[in-house]
Order: sequence, then structure tokens, then C-alpha cells
Amino acid sequence: MAARRILILPGDHIGPEIVAEAEKVIAVVDQRFALGLALEHGLIGGAAYEACGDPLPAETLERARAADATLLGAVGGPEWDDVDRALRPEKGLLRIRAELGLFGNLRPAILYPQLAEASSLKPEVVSGLDLLIVRELTGGIYFGEPRGIRTLASGEREGFNTYVYRESEIERIARLAFRLAAQRGGRLCSVDKANVLEATVLWREVVERIAPEFPEVTLTHLYVDNAAMQLVMAPKQFDVMVTGNLFGDILSDAAAMLTGSIGMLPSASLDAAGRGLYEPCHGSAPDISGQGKANPLATILSVAMMLRYTLGEPAAAAAIEAAVGRVLDDGLRTADICAAGREPVSTATMGDAVVAALGSP
Repeated sequence: MAARRILILPGDHIGPEIVAEAEKVIAVVDQRFALGLALEHGLIGGAAYEACGDPLPAETLERARAADATLLGAVGGPEWDDVDRALRPEKGLLRIRAELGLFGNLRPAILYPQLAEASSLKPEVVSGLDLLIVRELTGGIYFGEPRGIRTLASGEREGFNTYVYRESEIERIARLAFRLAAQRGGRLCSVDKANVLEATVLWREVVERIAPEFPEVTLTHLYVDNAAMQLVMAPKQFDVMVTGNLFGDILSDAAAMLTGSIGMLPSASLDAAGRGLYEPCHGSAPDISGQGKANPLATILSVAMMLRYTLGEPAAAAAIEAAVGRVLDDGLRTADICAAGREPVSTATMGDAVVAALGSP
């Protein structure tokens, strides 16, 4: 069997720290399950800008296109705030998503029972939470044209962006969400703002049109403001949510905190063929960079998603997830999920513990 190529993009600040722990886990599951993985590394974000003046070098993009899957740490930091907008680290992330056609972003919000007390909500509200947010990733207001900042005849400056979706873009994300809902609890909630935004009037119409293709899935709709309220009031009512780029960005970060820490949440960004880019939902956390405080579990769980959704290795994915559960059972906590009065463990200690748990029954 030919080696399956995995591109590793550590990125900026805590990115290399958390990716290093994920690579330890990849090495163990590769050997244990005979996966035949071949790892290579590249630059993205601020690290790439510093090395070659571009947050997404042509070499990185070429390697990403050739890889079976890509694992990314995090990009960005305050030291690049004054760089031209087109060259900021975040532009590298947006560009690789667009260039690879990664239209479907999967963000699970799963509360490990061991962390129920770490959530900002009461345990009885969030215990058992298992939610999947499916976010359209390459359209909407983040990519719409025209956009910019202009000076009016009065001399006043005006910023403007365009919220735009084509039917084909809505259809493909809706079908992905319906398929995933059919594999889970059979419930899909589509989130829009159809009472105000014409682009989301079309969104709702297209989602409704596709629904009969999936009779086993129950479809509901919510306006985004109500969805945000429901998410913090009764989050377990949801199984799968599907929404556009802007709303999905906001709602998935809100859902992250229901689980106790955004440091626990992985994500997948998939193309039409199921190839993907995998990354933790959190950012580059420059305030703790280099201190060994970052939680690597979201990145490690992103490896599990990579094995499940792109590489077709569900047993290896389940082994990683079970290992994370055993580590939490043992009481290990990084600072972001550590209760007051307890001693947090370091990034490397947490990674080593998951590796050790992978070798246990």
C-alpha cells in the first residue's frame, strides 16, 4: 500500500507546541494500526510570512494539494497586526481553505463527562452534550465581493462587505449536513436570518428543497439570534446545526465554551472528495506561547477526526478518543480545564499521557 501523505503545518505561537504532541500520537497509531502514514512539514501564517513574505507560500499550497490530509496548529499574533491586510497570517488560512475547496467545516461540541464541572453552564444543562455544527467555509461575507474601505464625497470613510451565497454553495453544504445528521440522531437545525437578509431567504429555500432527499432527517429552522439563545439555554436539544460562514464562526465558538474550554474542540474542513484540513478550534494564544501551558487535546482529537473522515480509519480514531477519555479519568488537566486548587499539567505531559493511554487496554 502506498504511503498516505500527511502535511503538518505547525503555524504560530502555541501551534508548534500542540502539533508536536499530536505528532507523538500519530506515530503511535501509525505503528499500532499499520496505517502507512508519511509526514511532511510546511509553513503557514506568520511563520511563513517571516520566512518568505507570504502567509501561504506556493510550496505549502502545492504540498497541501498533493497530501491526503493536512494537520494545522494555529496562525496569527499581535506582532503581525501592522502588516498589510493581504499578508496577515489569517489570510494564509483563508486562502488555503479557498484554494483547496474546503467548503464544509465540521465542529463538534462534545462534553466529556469528566469536565462537566468545567463548563460555564450547570452540569445538568450540558451533561451529555454531543452537538455537531456544520459551517459553510468558503462563501458568505468572508469572501464576498465587493469589499473594502472607501472615502465618501463627504470625506467620511465607509467600510463595506458583501454577504452572498449561490444556490450551488448552499446545496453542497446542506447535503453534507443532511448526510451527517442521518448518521447521527436524525435531526438537523438550519440557522439563518431570513427575516432580514435576502441571502438567507435563499438559504432557507434551498435547504427546504433538499430536505425531501433525506426523509429520515427532521429539519427545523432558527434565526441566528434565537439559535444563540437556545444554544446557551438548552444546548442538548440540538443534534446537527448547519449555517453560513459568519454565523457558523460565532455559534461554534459559543458552543466551544459549553464544553469547558475551547482547548478541547477539534475541527475538520472537507472538500467534495472528503479530503480535509484538520485543526483545533482555538487560536494561537500568544499570551501563553512558549510556556508549556497550552492544551493539546483539541489538536490530538483533530487527528482522530482526520482518521475518521478522510483516511477511513475509524478504529484508530476511536482509540485516540478513548485514550483522551482515560487521561481525563486519571485527573490530568491543563490550565484551561483545571479546577481551582488543583495542579495543572504541561502541554508535553498531557501529550505523553495520551500516548501512554494508547498503549493500554
